[in-house]
Amino acid sequence: MPTTTIRSPPSEADFTPLAEYESQTPDTFFDGNPVLHFKAAGAKCWISKSQLGSLPVFPADATSTPSGPEAPSAGSSEELIEQKLDVWVNSANLTLFNHEAQVGVTISYPTISIHALKTIGEGPSQVQGIWMQMELGDADDDGSETTELTLIPAAPADEEDSASVTKHLFEAISACSNLHPDPVDEEDDDDDDDRIVFEGNPEFEALEGFSGVMRGAGDGGLPPPMPGSSGWITAENVHEYFDEEGNWIGNAEGEGEGEGEELGDGAGRVRNREETEKVNGEKDEDSESKRPRVE
Repeated sequence: MPTTTIRSPPSEADFTPLAEYESQTPDTFFDGNPVLHFKAAGAKCWISKSQLGSLPVFPADATSTPSGPEAPSAGSSEELIEQKLDVWVNSANLTLFNHEAQVGVTISYPTISIHALKTIGEGPSQVQGIWMQMELGDADDDGSETTELTLIPAAPADEEDSASVTKHLFEAISACSNLHPDPVDEEDDDDDDDRIVFEGNPEFEALEGFSGVMRGAGDGGLPPPMPGSSGWITAENVHEYFDEEGNWIGNAEGEGEGEGEELGDGAGRVRNREETEKVNGEKDEDSESKRPRVE
């Protein structure tokens, strides 16, 4: 499931601190508590009013609007709702908890399609936040909705600039997201992994079916070169191998080289001893031009 609703906040004891995890070799990498990379208590979280209810930490009846000098002006085209949340970035999931509503949610990292640093406000009131886009709903559901939210962590009392806190939060989300790569679609057709297509070059718009770039194989390797191309085909040299109808024509510079030429008898075959010496011990007629064989 991409999200799970929780009714009680996480506890510090539920996690292994990152510093402790990195200071020792764990007995196992498969059991034990999730590793806590970062915690941001009381972070401001903004979401569009039209998306209220998409996550349980944003109740459908919430009315609190963004506060602080970085809040958008009243004339903003998008009406936002603000909630104060605790953010737990751990190796298992991203956890948000709303103490006022006494409800939280765990979010799987593959659900977070985009996350980025964002500058909010203008002039002296500028702050750094994290903008996230999430694809909610079942992974097999084509009608899954997109939810966008902005996190603005509160700066500790001993820090004047909240930018460093936001940066640490962003890096923690990035590190944990890397632990949960998108699953491989086993239904993909392997026959499509060696396609060569071209895109964005008007010169080759006439080549119907060639509208992208060279695509690697499904195992992470590269597809083989086209026969006779002596290398990779790119948008710069495609005209040397395909005509305007998309038909394979070979390398124009080397066209005809090595093609249609028949090799002589015995080409590619290694001679044996009996072929290089006659039965009666006499040498071949061309043996004088060769070095003597050492027994």
